[in-house]
Amino acid sequence: MSYILTNAKKNINIKNVKSLIKKYQPPFWVYDADIIYEKIKLLKNFDVIRFAQKSCSNINILRLMKNKNLKIDAVSLGEIERALSSGFQPNTDEIIFTADILDQETLSKVINFNIPVNAGSLDMLTQLGKSSPGHHVWLRINPGFGYGHSKKTNTGGENSKHGIWEPRLAIPIIKKYKLKLIGLHMHIGSGVNYIHLKKVCKSMVQYALQLNQKISSISAGGGLPIPYQIDEKPIDIKKYFMLWNNARKEISRFLDQKIELEIEPGRFLVAESGILISKVWSVKKMGKKNFILIDVGFNDFMRPTMYGSYHHISIISGDNREINENEKIDTVVGGPLCESGDIFTQKEGGTVQTRKLPIIKVGDYLIFHDTGAYGASMSSNYNTRPLIPEILLENNNSFVIRRRQKIEEILNLEK
Repeated sequence: MSYILTNAKKNINIKNVKSLIKKYQPPFWVYDADIIYEKIKLLKNFDVIRFAQKSCSNINILRLMKNKNLKIDAVSLGEIERALSSGFQPNTDEIIFTADILDQETLSKVINFNIPVNAGSLDMLTQLGKSSPGHHVWLRINPGFGYGHSKKTNTGGENSKHGIWEPRLAIPIIKKYKLKLIGLHMHIGSGVNYIHLKKVCKSMVQYALQLNQKISSISAGGGLPIPYQIDEKPIDIKKYFMLWNNARKEISRFLDQKIELEIEPGRFLVAESGILISKVWSVKKMGKKNFILIDVGFNDFMRPTMYGSYHHISIISGDNREINENEKIDTVVGGPLCESGDIFTQKEGGTVQTRKLPIIKVGDYLIFHDTGAYGASMSSNYNTRPLIPEILLENNNSFVIRRRQKIEEILNLEK
């Protein structure tokens, strides 16, 4: 939580937000390109920065990444198409397809466009090998353990569907179909615990030495955290890089060749760049609890409902009164959906919590911070609610990078 509205030096400040509210009418998402660029610079020591586009897949955001020479990770056919539309080139390693299965349409695309595949299953390798001998592949390894800020973001261990449990079994398949193994990938979940990180780095070295294949790259995966809480400390990027760089050096010495070190951030690059602006439409008492109801629901912003995620909340008055930050009351923030779980102040598992917030009136604006990752990209049309706009701030200008969807566009899919 590095960027608050009172910081006039940042593009996302009270004055600019008020101007955006007047110009675009909530609800809508906002991204600040400058913050994304700042985050990219922090990872400059890695050989390759590969953006995990599932975190924020708007093609205009992808173009920002392309302009800064980042590469891209795609996890679906749609994300491959997004990457191609954003300027990432086929027949190179600019796009990598990461998955645990390959349907026929996606298989045809990765073959026709010669897109390297980061394989999470042996079946995938066999299927690809039969159709495209010599294809470039990575192995996504499940090291047998995982870590995550939520059970739902843990991508390692025997409860995870991701990755190859015994990568040595992949080598005969690779040799049989003359696939070209270029890298090893290991990602155990989001969030960084340095004890776990050391364990992951050690595991990567062990697998690289055990497999003893002439790979050219290793990937640290993604999952880099950001400080959602105001008093939370940011990750030590230098320490993170040092641990992975030591692993890279050890593998490089053993294989006697240069090994590139990739990192695959999503949230780290975009989360802090984004806010979600909503409007308050009802304030009411439910027993002893004070509820405010806003015009965005979990169909728009899923993280609090799915993970119990915390997002800092700011208030901007709708009547130009001064918001008293010293007088706060316990408040539950809910959305408009016909769902009891449509609550933005809850723990993982659905327990409703209150948040200390200023006195709020109907017509005020409620701002969720750090929503640039897994905000708009996880939105849905549940309750037949149209997708809301996305706005990009760049070079002292604002641009609509996704317009407000119309109800008719939803219905037309069914006619």
